[in-house]
Amino acid sequence: MKLFRFIVASSLSLLLLYSCQDDRDDNISNINELANQENIKDFIWKAMNLFYVYKSDSPDLANDRFDNNNITDYRNFLNKIDSPVDFFFSLLADQDRFSFIVSDFVTLEQSLDGISRSNGMAFGLIQYEGTNTVFGYIRYVVPGSPADVAGLERGVIFNRIDGNLFTPQTNFNLLLSPDSYTIGLADLQDRVLTSRDEEVSLSKIQLTENPIHEHKVLDVDGLKVGYLMYNNFRTPFNAELNTVFSNFASEGITDLVLDLRYNSGGSIETAKDLSSMITGQFNGQIFAKQIFNENFEEENLIFDNEISTGETINSLNLSRVYVLTTESSASASELLINALNPYINVVQIGSTTEGKFEGSATLYDSPDYSRRDVNLNHTYAIQPLILKTANKDGFTDFFDGLPPDINQSENFENLGTLGNVQEVLLNRALQEISPGFAPSSWQEKNRIPVEIIGENQMFEPSYQRMYIDSNSLSF
Repeated sequence: MKLFRFIVASSLSLLLLYSCQDDRDDNISNINELANQENIKDFIWKAMNLFYVYKSDSPDLANDRFDNNNITDYRNFLNKIDSPVDFFFSLLADQDRFSFIVSDFVTLEQSLDGISRSNGMAFGLIQYEGTNTVFGYIRYVVPGSPADVAGLERGVIFNRIDGNLFTPQTNFNLLLSPDSYTIGLADLQDRVLTSRDEEVSLSKIQLTENPIHEHKVLDVDGLKVGYLMYNNFRTPFNAELNTVFSNFASEGITDLVLDLRYNSGGSIETAKDLSSMITGQFNGQIFAKQIFNENFEEENLIFDNEISTGETINSLNLSRVYVLTTESSASASELLINALNPYINVVQIGSTTEGKFEGSATLYDSPDYSRRDVNLNHTYAIQPLILKTANKDGFTDFFDGLPPDINQSENFENLGTLGNVQEVLLNRALQEISPGFAPSSWQEKNRIPVEIIGENQMFEPSYQRMYIDSNSLSF
């Protein structure tokens, strides 16, 4: 990625200076409370004034917000709101659903790399529309995790945590935040939910999840079809992802089903790399456009043939790809679909995606907002939206998501096995690839509309984020 060019600097030249504490006591647990709150808010305002993509829609970030660069007015403004967190959110534009601030940037960094405290149970929370029926369903289990050891698997239904029965008013943040809890299992048949007298205890550990959950080559009426379930765009796994595509190429697959149904986003660079693995015939052409605020020029992301390690991309040169989506498919997943649409036939199967086309970056309290020379007096960092993405034709602002070409919902009473030709979303794709391929016996008829009211990732700082990799930034 080309570095950001600083065209317009902040209008406030008399901003506050930070002091460095060389003798920081590593045993202080309340470092953020002891830090100078005004200085923290100063960092937040400067970074937002420079980078925030919706700066023009936030009056408090205007370059002429303070008459004649009046430092007294500026300091009074900073001190009107005590909390740095509340101050940050006061600066956001109305249309911004995704910018956030963290009090511990190390936890954020780990989350973006797939490292978090988790029991390994990936789940969705469902409510049947027009009813009070609320339940959780296990989407998949991370191999080797506590959930795996406990014998949990895809398709298990649960309707309570620590004995608390789910309702539309349930505070899931409260129930799911402890390091240990029990889930109460249930049966779902003919849309009737029945509690079972069975509890499973789960504990969280520090867990690294490989986003490449499943990959295989299927024989479909004599055709070789690649299947890849990919659950997050994480740069540390790019070499392994490239190896998967080497295997696909050696197997001579003619079609690819890319399963992004639970993929909430991740790295913009990785989305570009995966797109190049699917294609490869568009090197040197525009993958996507990055649109910034008034301070920066628009930049083009270009298809290339190398991943971040310098390894040559293994490309399939496909002219068509089948992508499985749900409401949980967001940001970088949507970028891949939108960016490939002008070039090849992207057949989207499932349901409408989240509708997030903005990208962010982690900005630190340092002279150039990078991780280098970070201020050690506190551990705040911000992750504001700093760009919008558009495909080469300029299509963006899809706030309502990307609708599927073929509507197909999961059957919560029988989710099936991921990668099995009877699993309903994959099966629907195979019907398109090979006309006459037998429809799944698991396909649900006369489905009651459901609403996804939550999922396991929703409290993670990396949830539904599309971001610029820190090693791609050069401030």
